[in-house]
Amino acid sequence: MFKGKTSLDVTQLENFIYDMSKCIKCKGCTWVDHIYMPGVKFSTRCPSATRYLFDSYGAYGKMRIGLALAEGRLDYSDELLRILYACTLCGACDVGCKRNLDLEIELTLEALRIKAVKDGKGPMPEHKKIAQNILTRHNRFGVPHENRRKWLPEGIKPSPKADVLYFVGCSASYTSPEIARATVKILNASGTPFMLMPDEWCCGNVLYSVGMIDEAQALARRNIEAVKQTGATTLLTSCAEGYRMWKVDYPKLLNMSTADLGFKVVHLVELVDELIKKGALKLTKRLDLKLTYHDSCSLSRLSEPWIPWEGKRGQWGMVSPPLERRRGTNGVYQPPRDILKAIPGVELVEMPRMRENAFCCGAGRGTKEAFPDFALWAARQRLEEVKEVGAEAIVSACPWCKENFAQAVSKNGEGLKVLDISEIILAAIPG
Repeated sequence: MFKGKTSLDVTQLENFIYDMSKCIKCKGCTWVDHIYMPGVKFSTRCPSATRYLFDSYGAYGKMRIGLALAEGRLDYSDELLRILYACTLCGACDVGCKRNLDLEIELTLEALRIKAVKDGKGPMPEHKKIAQNILTRHNRFGVPHENRRKWLPEGIKPSPKADVLYFVGCSASYTSPEIARATVKILNASGTPFMLMPDEWCCGNVLYSVGMIDEAQALARRNIEAVKQTGATTLLTSCAEGYRMWKVDYPKLLNMSTADLGFKVVHLVELVDELIKKGALKLTKRLDLKLTYHDSCSLSRLSEPWIPWEGKRGQWGMVSPPLERRRGTNGVYQPPRDILKAIPGVELVEMPRMRENAFCCGAGRGTKEAFPDFALWAARQRLEEVKEVGAEAIVSACPWCKENFAQAVSKNGEGLKVLDISEIILAAIPG
């Protein structure tokens, strides 16, 4: 669709025909921009293109595949589905393209998965199992739903009514409970009352990520209504993947703005940064540790608020009304760094690829479930950067990242520490 009505609606691949057709294969989606590139060793930003070394796995290849699908010139195959799903949807290609062409790469890749599901071809078998877990047990692991609050530590009681609602998420509830425990202890230490959902369900991250749009929309409506019934004004997460889902993908799924959710979505690092700067929380306990911070994709380049848009595309691709592009530069970058710098004894060193150019950990958007070897490979690539800067520990703000890095470190038999930022914050609180 070169001219005429268009929108950012990912349920219709036709909205992105222009984007798919205008990719010039410059590979700005694969390479870190030259003004940020530290050298050849860490010069790529796309895990898929770097791992598989074949054009079809890069965004430039997928855009051509998508265009051929849309025009009926190509049919599905096992290899085509593998190409569509062996991708972390990390947004690195999108911010890379928007340095030059302003094509909507991320939305196109999401729309391609939605089309694959609508056409009865997707998702991958491994994804279907996770989806069944979410739909029947309300968590992606398929463990008993009644165990969801077993992480709650003794001595800390959620308020029956509070402005802040802590949405724990599946990972922190079941597989990384130390993150949930640290979070509520931080809230308690700062005197911040919080409540939990009466009946928390999965955010549906995997459902949307693999293209199961109908199921994801239904869960989004249910969860948003559940929050509104509590009366909370702030929804707090300690998971980057959940943060993106609530702040960006729920509005995207329901054709609304992030500002119209009816409550504010914040990550723990945003809240803690604010508490420190207001003097409500003091991190004075010394931690002698040289660490580096990993920018989780969903808290950084994928976290900018969602604003629906529809209009017309005219000559030379110009759109009306004007469209404010989500370039990834306004993600949550500074708060976690300011927190770590505020802790006595902590030495923060940056990896070569950082902020919007950070290399994905490899765990998200359905990758770990269907392509575990690829996910671990991506984690190991990132850990090479940790070694390069001589850090003793890598710190992230997402349980998905922590779990994948920890598994990679374990398999390599290394002594590197893998920590969540909630654990670091708690360790720095005196008393």
